Amino acid sequence: MVLIDGTLIRTQRRTGKAYRRNYSGKHHHHGLHFLALTDENGRLIWISAARPGRTHDNTAARQDHVLAHLRAAGLGALADLGFRGLDNDILDPVIVTGYTASRTHKLTPGEKEANRVLAVGRAPVEHGFAHLKNWRILTKLRTDPVRATRLLRALLVLTNIEVNR
Repeated sequence: MVLIDGTLIRTQRRTGKAYRRNYSGKHHHHGLHFLALTDENGRLIWISAARPGRTHDNTAARQDHVLAHLRAAGLGALADLGFRGLDNDILDPVIVTGYTASRTHKLTPGEKEANRVLAVGRAPVEHGFAHLKNWRILTKLRTDPVRATRLLRALLVLTNIEVNR
């Protein structure tokens, strides 16, 4: 089992129409979006290429073919509600997400408990991102996606060395 999540790495704002797509309306900040896979202990396994900050988790997962790779490896993943609708296979789901309430559908006590259990299981992925974002070099990051991808993947290796000491 792996944990999957997306995060926004904040970058310094650049002017011009070409950089507007790096603005995340959710976070109200400019940045680059990354997907990451961690193991159940929160150790980062894989990080995706950089995408504009406005990219949704579901879109990034589809572009990286995460579902196909997980299915081929025989792995399952716990994910947040940002990945709802990515895996529509009811009989053999690969990505497990929580339940969502709507105006007409209130969550049952069983669904609330399932969401609580899922949140506890997903907590380590947030710790993995926290370890990665502790690197001070990320405060100077500009919006060049290729350079940012190389930097984050190098920091992934260094983070794993640092955490596993």
